[in-house]
Amino acid sequence: MTQLTVAALQLGFSDDIDANIAAVSDLVREAAGKGAQVILPPELFEGPYFCRVEDEGLFATAKPVGTHKAVLAMQALAAELGVTIPTSFFEADGPHHYNSLAMIGPDGKVQGVYRKSHIPDGPGYEEKFYFRPGNTGFKVWPGPASAPDFTIGVGVCWDQWYPETARSMMLMGAEILFYPTAIGTEPHDPTLDTSRLWRRAMIGHAVSNVVPVVAANRIGNEHGQIFYGNSFICDERGDILAEFGRDETGVLVATLDLEPIKRHRAAFGFFRDRRPELYGRLSQDI
Repeated sequence: MTQLTVAALQLGFSDDIDANIAAVSDLVREAAGKGAQVILPPELFEGPYFCRVEDEGLFATAKPVGTHKAVLAMQALAAELGVTIPTSFFEADGPHHYNSLAMIGPDGKVQGVYRKSHIPDGPGYEEKFYFRPGNTGFKVWPGPASAPDFTIGVGVCWDQWYPETARSMMLMGAEILFYPTAIGTEPHDPTLDTSRLWRRAMIGHAVSNVVPVVAANRIGNEHGQIFYGNSFICDERGDILAEFGRDETGVLVATLDLEPIKRHRAAFGFFRDRRPELYGRLSQDI
């Protein structure tokens, strides 16, 4: 099979982790009912986006991958429905804390953990207080058993702004890129709306790597911080296949065909014409 059906979920979250897991689970079931094989919830769906403030008490909400409620719930759901669910969660590993993603396969097993590489720090997005920079490196994952020829790349939120992230995953064999996200208003500048920039950055990755992109964002007013949704799925040319606006709750679904995408990627020559010997400056500090 050369086709893969993917889904992005968009919804808002409360302080109740069980209610959040239930809401995500309902949408996962809806997506699976529409044929989705890989289903992407937003970043840190266990609760509100807590990184808007620095509060040491919130470290207590981090859990290891093997005991985190959100991960365990998605494992059970993935096994029941036979779907793959990239699951974002607040990870505790001994004394260290990470913004992590558990790749949960259709058998319900965690195939591995990716720890967010790029950690933002600014008004409303104080992530460096909570998270160490990821130490896993970028990762790619095998597609579900129903589409074994696909290789999946997943970055987390701030990773999505970096062309290096997308290109690295492509060089590791990724054929579709997923980005779970939590992004909204900028408290330091109420006139700055990054929603267009956010989408254009990822569409740029799609075009320059000839790869489909799936992005899932949250919505809602969380203590005055407004998350703007705009989740989408685009194809390898950057054309939008499915999208939400700022307020919708629901499921986006699209079916992708691997074979023509591979041909298009080869025909554009972006990977044929790379000049790695000229790119050393990219790995040097400014």
